[in-house]
Amino acid sequence: MFRRSMDNLVSWKNSKDRKPLIIRGARQVGKTWLMKEFGKTNYEKYAYINFDNNERMESLFSGNFDIERIITALQIETGVKIEAQNTLIIFDEVQEVPSALTSLKYFCENTPEYHIIAAGSLLGVALHPGTSFPVGKVEFLDLYPLDFLEFLSAMGNDELVKLLESKDFSLITSFKGKYIDLLKQYYYIGGMPAVVASFIEASDYGKVRQLQKEILMAYEQDFSKHAPNEAVPRIRMLWSSTPAQLAKENRKFIYGLIRQGARAREYELAMTWLIDCGLIYKISRVTKPDMPLRAYQDFNAFKLFVLDVGLLGAMSELDIKSLLEGDKLFEEYKGALTEQYVLQQLIASREITPYYWSAEKASAEIDFIFQSEMNIVPLEVKAAENLQAKSLKSFCQKYQPKYAIRTSMSDYRHEEWLTNVPLYAINVLSNILKETMILWKPSPRA
Repeated sequence: MFRRSMDNLVSWKNSKDRKPLIIRGARQVGKTWLMKEFGKTNYEKYAYINFDNNERMESLFSGNFDIERIITALQIETGVKIEAQNTLIIFDEVQEVPSALTSLKYFCENTPEYHIIAAGSLLGVALHPGTSFPVGKVEFLDLYPLDFLEFLSAMGNDELVKLLESKDFSLITSFKGKYIDLLKQYYYIGGMPAVVASFIEASDYGKVRQLQKEILMAYEQDFSKHAPNEAVPRIRMLWSSTPAQLAKENRKFIYGLIRQGARAREYELAMTWLIDCGLIYKISRVTKPDMPLRAYQDFNAFKLFVLDVGLLGAMSELDIKSLLEGDKLFEEYKGALTEQYVLQQLIASREITPYYWSAEKASAEIDFIFQSEMNIVPLEVKAAENLQAKSLKSFCQKYQPKYAIRTSMSDYRHEEWLTNVPLYAINVLSNILKETMILWKPSPRA
C-alpha cells in the first residue's frame, strides 16, 4: 500500500543532521506497517521492538541510558545484530515505556550514527506524567489516514493519480465519472488502512462498516485505558457529539449539544485529550483575514472534525444505499461529509493550516481560509452543483484577496475572481495555487 510518508522517511534517512524520529498519529492509521516497510525497503535489516506489555523492555529502560548496554539488550530481544550503518531500530508503542522515549535524547547526543524511529498513538505520549521528553533531540512526522490520492493508488488507479498530478484538466474532465465513483467509495470507506485493505480484498461494504465500528469501539476502550478516570465520561460525550455538531447548518461547536448547560471549562481536558490523540481536528475561527492568520484566532469559536470521513459515516450510521442515489452522498446531512473530506485532505497535505472565517453577526461564512506564501486564500466547499457562492463573493468584495477557491462537483475552471477545483482534485490544490501565483506575478517591466 503506497504511503506518501515513505518519501519523508527516505529524506530523513539521507539527512546529515538526522535525529531520532517519532511518528505520531491515531491508532490504526498505519504507523507499524509504515516503519516495517521502510525498514524492509531501505535497510539491510531492521530491529523491531514492541513495548506493549513488554516487561523486559520496562526493566531495561529503568536502568541507566548507556547506549552500548541498550543496544546489546535490543539485539538479544530481537535476534538482529544491530549495525549503525545498515540497521533501522524501531520502537513501537513507545508510550508504554516512557523511559524509552527519554532514551532518544541519549541516542541523539551520544550515538547519532544509529537510525532509530519510534511510534505510538498519541494516547499517553504527550500526556504521560513524569516523562522526561527529549525536547529538541527528536524529529516528528505526523501520519494520517490515507488521503484520496493514496486511496486511488491502493485501489489500483495509479494512472488516475498521475493524471491529477499533471493538472491537465481538459483530460481529467474526460474521466470525471471514474473520479466521482471512486470519491463516493472513499466517502464511505474512508482512509483507515485496514478498512481499505479489506475492501480491496473482498469488495464488501458490510465488512467495511463492521471494521469501522470495531475501530470506533477500540477508541472507546482506549478512553478508559489511557485517559484520566475523571475525564472519561466527558471524553465519551464530546466524541459522541461530533456528528451532531457537524450536521448543523452552522458547524460551529456548541457545548450545549453535548448536554444541556454544558460549559467550556468542563470539557477542556476532554477536548485536549482527543486532539492530542489525533482523533479530532480543531479548526479555529479567525476574526480578520490577515497575515498571520494565527494572530487573529478566536479561541471561543471553532469547529471539530474527526480523523476520517469513513469513520464519521460509521458514527452517523450512514446508509450504504446513499452510494447508489446519484450524487446524494456528497450532500448527506447538509454537506457535512464533504466538508469533513476536504478538511481531511488539507490536513494530510502538510502544506496547509486551515482556519475558517465568519462575519461577526454570522451573516456570512467561509468554510476554510489559509495562508499560501504571502497570500490569504478563502476556500468555499460546495457539496452539489449549486454554485451560488454568496458568502465567498461578499468576502472577496470586502477583502479583495488575490485568489479565491471554490471546490465542488463542477468541473475545473478559472474565472476572473475565483478558481473552481473539483472535489476529486482538491489534493493538488497547493500545486494549482503555486502555478496560479507564478502566472499572476507581474513581469519585471510592469
